[in-house]
Amino acid sequence: MDAPARLRMNRTALVPVGLLALCVVPLAFAGPWLPVLLLVPVVVALWVLRTGVDLDGEGLTVQALLGRRRLPWTDVAGIRVAPRGELWLVTNAGSELRLPVVRARDLPRLAEFSDGRIRLSAQ
Repeated sequence: MDAPARLRMNRTALVPVGLLALCVVPLAFAGPWLPVLLLVPVVVALWVLRTGVDLDGEGLTVQALLGRRRLPWTDVAGIRVAPRGELWLVTNAGSELRLPVVRARDLPRLAEFSDGRIRLSAQ
């Protein structure tokens, strides 16, 4: 198996965040309390940089803006594909965990790291 994988948002998503920051600057200095608006592009940039999934042979870690959750492969029952194409990890306990930034094209990678616990079937 390859080294651990990190599935993250494409860094080109930071381009609109930069444009948002440029648009917010004039408004932020229009009033005494409006500089707080400068936090919006900063939070969005942190979300783009942090959100994702880390895969390794032991399990996976889902990273969100304000936390993370580690799940070993032994706790994974399967994957559910939502109508809009999002992937949800189904645990043995029956709970579901959304896999941010992971799409159907990443399923072979998930299957490889799961060591056979997640199987792909041809239709």
